[in-house]
Amino acid sequence: MTTLRQFTCADLMKINEINLDPLTETYGIPFYMQYLAHWPEYFQVTVAPNGDFMGYIMGKAEGRGENWHGHVTALTVSPKYRRLGVAATLMKSLEEISERKKCYFVDLFVRVSNKNAIAMYKKLGYVVYRTVLDYYSGDPDEDAYDMRKALSLDVEKKSMIPLDHPVRPEEVD
Repeated sequence: MTTLRQFTCADLMKINEINLDPLTETYGIPFYMQYLAHWPEYFQVTVAPNGDFMGYIMGKAEGRGENWHGHVTALTVSPKYRRLGVAATLMKSLEEISERKKCYFVDLFVRVSNKNAIAMYKKLGYVVYRTVLDYYSGDPDEDAYDMRKALSLDVEKKSMIPLDHPVRPEEVD
């Protein structure tokens, strides 16, 4: 049986295999530790019965007023555990935590070229809220979609009304 549990400091040394995926954003240990210290409930890992790390999600709650939301900073699943619902399980967990924290919506950024992830997020009820130009640095830089899903407090689903123009990273609140 798959286990969903809170991430721990010891887990940092066990996620390297998952992080080798070229579409996975990787960070330095201090960045992971900051999330673990400030938003531990938003840092979850799925573990297979054999002890393999299947995937993890890292996020936070941020904003003010009707912009108070859960944010997915990183979601990744090991290639050998993809298409088994692991990502959906991790996303559902983050959405439930965000509901308990009285967030209005959940958002995330995804590379415009990551068609599989975009399709999965749409299947989970997310919409493209806006395009963020040159969000991902590289050669060349790549745009991101800011995708959102309204939670129960956003009764009118205002958080999901798409912007009609792209924004620059410095304009993202």
